[in-house]
Amino acid sequence: MAAPILRHLTTPFPSFIKLNQTPKIHSFFTLSTHPNSRKFSRGTSISVSAMASATKKVLVPIANGTEPIEAIVPIDILRRAGAEVIVASVENQLQIEVMYGIKIVADALISDCVDTEFDLISLPGGVPGAANLGNCKILESIVKKQAENGKLYAAICAAPAVALGSWGLLKGLKATCYPSYMEELSSHAIAVESRVQKDAKVVTSRGPATSIEYAVALVEELYGKEKANEVSSPLLMRPNHSEEFAFAELNSVNWTLTSKPRILVPIANGSEEMEATIIIDVLRRANAQVVVASLEDKLEIVASRKVKLVADVLLDEAAKQSYDLIVLPGGLGGAETFAKSEKLVDMLKKQRESSKPYGAMCASPALVLEPHGLLKGKKATAFPALCNKLSDPSEAENRVVVDGNLVTSRGPGTTMEFALAIADKFIGHKETLDLAKEMLF
Repeated sequence: MAAPILRHLTTPFPSFIKLNQTPKIHSFFTLSTHPNSRKFSRGTSISVSAMASATKKVLVPIANGTEPIEAIVPIDILRRAGAEVIVASVENQLQIEVMYGIKIVADALISDCVDTEFDLISLPGGVPGAANLGNCKILESIVKKQAENGKLYAAICAAPAVALGSWGLLKGLKATCYPSYMEELSSHAIAVESRVQKDAKVVTSRGPATSIEYAVALVEELYGKEKANEVSSPLLMRPNHSEEFAFAELNSVNWTLTSKPRILVPIANGSEEMEATIIIDVLRRANAQVVVASLEDKLEIVASRKVKLVADVLLDEAAKQSYDLIVLPGGLGGAETFAKSEKLVDMLKKQRESSKPYGAMCASPALVLEPHGLLKGKKATAFPALCNKLSDPSEAENRVVVDGNLVTSRGPGTTMEFALAIADKFIGHKETLDLAKEMLF
């Protein structure tokens, strides 16, 4: 079999990256490179010994038009760290339609949170989501109280400029945001071009592709570096953002797809919310018609870290249509449900028999595709702890593997690469580069 081809999604460097490089745990704070800047002193951080064992309470407000990756990634990662995260709607109802048609059900209304003390408040971005947060007087009052009490608050993408900046909560502080909002931010703060920026009790970040770094930085502020490393290790974060992104491709074939490909993304109780959300978000950005189908008896599912997502249809309804691609997110509970679904497995088998693309990531290649013969004769990867279940793990150290019409990947931190690799196959290389740049990948 021919050696895998490396498909690059950034401007080529002089040499190839090592696709099997083990991710390193970095410090997640990027400091200003201005000559007058001072290095951040860990002495100004929250005391780890005094607070590491206590449950931290976190508020993540969401609104119509919130960027879903920027909301769900911090919720997921902070809950992994043990924080009690309250997802609060600033609208009049709990169910919110965020960007790209993704539906999230909040835990509470923002009015229910007025008298609650939080260790951290994190604002996602999105258009018009950030403006909807910025226009919420109740939220403004809560965050201003947080600042007055010297407690941690944070924002990503447009929210540092549109919300925190407009509320006067970034005066004299270094902050960053989505590039197109930097001019607006500069009127409220010392604007710096960092992926994640920490100053005093404020953490800010840039956009969808910096969300994991941002969330791990928040864990480090709440619980200390040791906990941040513990949480980040199984995420399989990109080892170095200065390195180019590549995916391994074997037995390259053209994916025969329609101009607006129909893609099925099944979800179930226990699906990994970061993986599901990033896949849906990125592929809808790429102009795919993504159908989200619930394998439960209702549209709402409770994902692995208790985020409540609402599917477009039930699987029985989705099964009446054909798809250019079927792609499975991971999450142990979700993968187990997928594997037990005769209908879904039959759809996947028909997809393979018709030489149509299909894919899976994290637990799903090992727990769904492998036992049903859907990896026969194929190279694949999966979550590291499950790679011993693959019949051929010879390419499993790669973050994304494309073998003919099959695409597989490893875990939460490889999801954006997984989705971009899919986009590369159906919208082309140049368009995918533009998409990655838009998300600050």
